Amino acid sequence: MATRVETAARPHLTAEIAAFLRHLDYLLLIVVGGVVAYGLWVLADVTRHDVPGEADFYLVRQSVYVVFGVIALGAAAAVNPDVYRRLGRVLYGIALFLLLLVLVVGDDVRGSKRWIEFGTFNFQPSELGKILLILFLAGFIADRARRLDEWKTSLATVALGLPPMLLVFKEPDFGTALIYAGAITAILFLACVPWTHLAALAAATALVLTSLVWLLPAAGVEVLQPYQVDRLTGFLHPDVDPSGTTYNVNQSITAVGSGGLDGRGVANATQTKFNYLPEHNTDFIFSSLAEQRGFLGAAVLLLLYAVVVWRGIKVIAVAPDLFTATVAGTIVFALLFQVFINIGMTIGIAPITGIPLPLVSYGGSSMITTLIMIGILEAIHVRGQLASRR
Repeated sequence: MATRVETAARPHLTAEIAAFLRHLDYLLLIVVGGVVAYGLWVLADVTRHDVPGEADFYLVRQSVYVVFGVIALGAAAAVNPDVYRRLGRVLYGIALFLLLLVLVVGDDVRGSKRWIEFGTFNFQPSELGKILLILFLAGFIADRARRLDEWKTSLATVALGLPPMLLVFKEPDFGTALIYAGAITAILFLACVPWTHLAALAAATALVLTSLVWLLPAAGVEVLQPYQVDRLTGFLHPDVDPSGTTYNVNQSITAVGSGGLDGRGVANATQTKFNYLPEHNTDFIFSSLAEQRGFLGAAVLLLLYAVVVWRGIKVIAVAPDLFTATVAGTIVFALLFQVFINIGMTIGIAPITGIPLPLVSYGGSSMITTLIMIGILEAIHVRGQLASRR
């Protein structure tokens, strides 16, 4: 009897796998693969002189992260998004636990506790927390789809998003906290809450930022770390301290500008080669790319990102319900926001926040997390395509 059941189940399972593979967005996968490959090529050139005798030091490690990220992408794509909705509270609890844990046991690096060390791998809980918070809040607001016009729904969504965001801010990681804030706003916007709610949220956000930067310091209460204040001051006054506060951004702008149309090449990219440009494998990797490969090399990367965003928007269009549409839209927004802020800070139009360039900056947590996001987009695309054919 058991043998007959197993025999009957095999064709059904095979059909499900075939349907899953048939409805994947292969263009999205190809373009994401292109960004990853391009990022590895850039990283190899940018870090060639960083570790004497080990030209491929960073490339090898980043390649390992990519392998784990691809596995995570496949796993995320295979999970039905409804599972995330059912386990929303569990995911939220995990996010809070990890963000609390890093404050207790995390490694203190230059006054920040953002990483938990596992051998040679430094895990950054705030990166994974982004996904968990998006999944939970999207499910929370989708469950209240008929009460979106009530202030209680919008305020509860913000209230639930604040604890993880404040824990990230406490690390301190102002840049990632901004992404959390942006994700909360995107979820409310995509769920189509009334404009009055969004306007009130914007006003409250402006008041909080004004208080952090001006009102509270004027009253003698310093909330921001000294280096965060220096970054904001340097953004508003780029010439205030060229050899100190604004050194990084000035070197970054110099690197971008010196690249010209087609770049200076690896050998002649002095800002990167001689380490005049700090953090050129992480925060300022776009600056190094622009110096070595010029406008054309940077434009290729931006074009690839544009296609990823386009395919992400297509996923939103085929999403089968409010929950999956909100998740897909917020993921696309988060990726676009990170790209904009990272590139903006390298050319001086955004303050330095330490936000990595997705799929390009060196780092395992960012790479794996971003690929998981792509996997979730694929999961939504597959279920949306299957639902439309029923």
